[in-house]
Amino acid sequence: MRLRNIPRAEGVLQAHPIVVKNEKLYKGKWSRVFGNTNPVHIEIGMGKGSFLLTMAERNPGINYIGIERYSSVLLRAVEKYEEYYGGEGSLSIECEEIYNFKIHEELSNIRFICMDAAEIENVFAPGEIERVYLNFSDPWPKKRHARRRLTSREFFGRYDKILGEGGTVEFKTDNSELFQFSLREVEEAEWALTAYTWNLHADEQMRVGNVMTEYEEKFSSMGNSIHKLIATR
Repeated sequence: MRLRNIPRAEGVLQAHPIVVKNEKLYKGKWSRVFGNTNPVHIEIGMGKGSFLLTMAERNPGINYIGIERYSSVLLRAVEKYEEYYGGEGSLSIECEEIYNFKIHEELSNIRFICMDAAEIENVFAPGEIERVYLNFSDPWPKKRHARRRLTSREFFGRYDKILGEGGTVEFKTDNSELFQFSLREVEEAEWALTAYTWNLHADEQMRVGNVMTEYEEKFSSMGNSIHKLIATR
């Protein structure tokens, strides 16, 4: 799917303090960004940010970082943050103006980064991350693109370099082929498959505390089963 370019996206992302710029400078120093030593969880491919905003609100003792490659998509997450928490800056301005954004005290444990997930080893130090969330990731259906899938053994190798001992990856999708592929890749990467289900919403144990994403709400309303796995390094 081709994404529509939004000209104002770059200006808003550069101006908003919730969006971290020059992220590679903070490798090993993310505690300084948040001003505390709380555990750090990241979501790769955060989309409009609903999942991560909810997680951050529910768990103030955890720091959350959302990673999104496309500026036009990340703009929507920033908009949701501002609209939900009543920011003073206007995101509807089409021309170049001075923005008045701030990080809201009631949700100061969240940051966004506009970057390619393949660069995470250059952004986070070994052991700096406790958990990685992958929600409804691009399936990259062609076999020649398998290495691009966020649950490929290549990406598990990247997660291995940033997660601490006992660190986990949580993955949700409605794509059965991608889920089957992911189960195999966990094994090939020599990770431990802690838990998995082919029908999350019918699983009494794994659905406890589940936070639905926009895609999860959409696909489950269409009758699609939601699959989930938890892998531990």
